Amino acid sequence: MNKSLELKDIQTFTTDHENWSVGEDALIGEFKFKNFTEAFGFLTQVAMISEKMNHHAKIENMYNRVTLHLTTHDAGNTVTEKDIEFAKAVERVLQNEVKG
Repeated sequence: MNKSLELKDIQTFTTDHENWSVGEDALIGEFKFKNFTEAFGFLTQVAMISEKMNHHAKIENMYNRVTLHLTTHDAGNTVTEKDIEFAKAVERVLQNEVKG
């Protein structure tokens, strides 16, 4: 799970998930919400994912926008399957918000 992924494998994920892109050695998720409260609620759920997976993203929040930068530190700060699994968990949170 801590083996660096090839670019094509990361791009396969980002092609199917519009909120995600490939940055410099990172999987980047960019999200926009109605307001700060919704963005913060999302961040609270991301924090719970982080603790459960023991995997912590670099997080940026500006009012209603949230950006997550995912890399795996013990794989030399590269993108691994662990980052993809984290991103999938974040996508499940977003799907639940849309349904709710």
